[in-house]
Amino acid sequence: MSTLWSKGTQATELVDAFTVGNDRVLDLRLARYDVLGSKAHIRMLESIGLLTKEELETLTEGLDTILGEIEKGDFILEADVEDIHSQVELLLTRRLGDIGKKIHSGRSRNDQVLVDLKLFLKDEVLKLKEEVLALFSTLQKLSEEHRDVLLPGYTHGQVAMPSSFGLWFGAYAEALADDMYMLRGAYNVTDQNPLGSAAGYGSSFPLNRQMTTDLLGFASLDYNVVAAQLSRGKSERAVASAMGAVALTLNKFAADCCMYMSPNYGFIKFPDELTTGSSIMPHKKNPDVWEIMRGNCNRVMACENEISLMCSNMPHGYHRDFQLLKDVLFPTLETMHNCLQMADYMLQHIIIKKNILDAPIYDYLFTVEEVNRRTLEGMPFRDAYKSVGIEVNEGRFRYQGAEDKTNGQLTPEDLKHSSIGSLGNLCNDLIAVKMAKASEF
Repeated sequence: MSTLWSKGTQATELVDAFTVGNDRVLDLRLARYDVLGSKAHIRMLESIGLLTKEELETLTEGLDTILGEIEKGDFILEADVEDIHSQVELLLTRRLGDIGKKIHSGRSRNDQVLVDLKLFLKDEVLKLKEEVLALFSTLQKLSEEHRDVLLPGYTHGQVAMPSSFGLWFGAYAEALADDMYMLRGAYNVTDQNPLGSAAGYGSSFPLNRQMTTDLLGFASLDYNVVAAQLSRGKSERAVASAMGAVALTLNKFAADCCMYMSPNYGFIKFPDELTTGSSIMPHKKNPDVWEIMRGNCNRVMACENEISLMCSNMPHGYHRDFQLLKDVLFPTLETMHNCLQMADYMLQHIIIKKNILDAPIYDYLFTVEEVNRRTLEGMPFRDAYKSVGIEVNEGRFRYQGAEDKTNGQLTPEDLKHSSIGSLGNLCNDLIAVKMAKASEF
């Protein structure tokens, strides 16, 4: 096996297989960022006299060639090469000779992988941001379209109070705005340059770390070289935590959809081609998409805990344990992207049921409305509460506020819910402002 650390001895095949693990596959996702990091690094090396101008030009051309191969899908990590860093340096050395061996001056694979991961995670968070914004936009649109369609609200699984599809869709839109703050925090944690920290104790070369920070587009640096190495696992955890917040929102929405699609509720449905059937029961239209999404979101939420445990029990400095973080985080990122895209796709085709509240089961949905109506007429609240409760127990409760209207004909306006964020005052415009602020990164 070709290793950067070889001094004449090589690990056995068994040790190689165990220690390298899935790196040869996972590192392909870091290939582009490894080259970009190297391009910035050699420009800095030339500025401090460790490379000549001619060497810089030659190495830059060589790295650009590799970058082109990566973008075309022609780049491979050879079976006997340890990692992406080794592969890039090996290719340069093969093609350019000894000049290729100069690119590693002043750095270690420890800060190299940190740079790769932080650049990668920044891009991944920005992708998640755009996917969340797309889903947010769809939810807000649906909230406005169906703002006047009433929906029964439940607490403890029991019929509670009137809600609306506008309120339901809008709730999840605002929840995503809160989640966006988490994504912004994760982005800020990753947006710090560790390059130049080497193996965690810096270098005696006069490295210009601010130069590489600017070249790579980082907002700031990990100033302390030991702190830079301490950031390994922290960026991964921050991103996992942010994804966990988004996943929790999606998990709840998926659970709602599974419940609302049930014939026992029948509040929503989707075209047949977006559901699945039963091999034995011809009437079934199963919510498989939402069930898989609910399960996948649980897996996403577990990622942060797994990362936390993997980063425990280690003193400061680099340890090979950190390599395993990619095995956990990279597939989770893919799962999160897929869930967000699929949720948005499904909602583009949702069909909602109107006049749900016509069903007698929802007569008691209006007990609070009746209590409030009597209170507004002058009856003490507790007396109004007791009188309505007695009528419910005796089976003679009727919502007098409906008068000539059937329950299904009532609108949020009829119910006079006008306080901020309620049925008749969804505040979707203010929620949009909230999201705009949260997504400023």
